[in-house]
Amino acid sequence: MITLEHSNVDELKYGSDGLIPAIIQDSRTLQVLTLAWMNAKSLQRTLASGETWFWSRSRRALWHKGETSGHTQKVVEIRYDCDADALLVLVEPRGPACHTGETSCFYRKLPFHREPS
Repeated sequence: MITLEHSNVDELKYGSDGLIPAIIQDSRTLQVLTLAWMNAKSLQRTLASGETWFWSRSRRALWHKGETSGHTQKVVEIRYDCDADALLVLVEPRGPACHTGETSCFYRKLPFHREPS
């Protein structure tokens, strides 16, 4: 079980939709795995179970990462930013994070060319 001090949880600022963005990062490699959304209930379930739970905006339902794929994420640490409106969840992934089978959801690149200064 993971714990956040009760006072810390009370500091979190959810959006008007009741959600807070959660950046999921591999605790060993520091690779960003995905960006997901949490509400108070999914955060509570994450803290209680030690594995990530999210709010699916498309399905409008809670979901446990790896529920169908088996690719769960064991939570190592949860941090929040200086404005208390975003979470950083460090995990030990058990399989790929992306539903496409990629390790990270951030596997595509936009073309970018910097002009010489």
